[in-house]
Amino acid sequence: MVQFAVALKDGDWTVFKDGQATAGGLSRSAAVQMAKDLAFAAEENGESVELLLQGYYGDLKRKVTGAE
Repeated sequence: MVQFAVALKDGDWTVFKDGQATAGGLSRSAAVQMAKDLAFAAEENGESVELLLQGYYGDLKRKVTGAE
């Protein structure tokens, strides 16, 4: 399973893949779109995906696809 996340880090929205920052300094909407695109590509390759999205107020949304 591959994990993608969008979280606020050091005042910037950052995209993470499996816990490692892959892109930072983004707007939240750009970070969410990037994470969704990466998740879609992983799903297309047959991988299971966990997508975590932090909201503006710290809330967390989680989506899991595929079989583990």
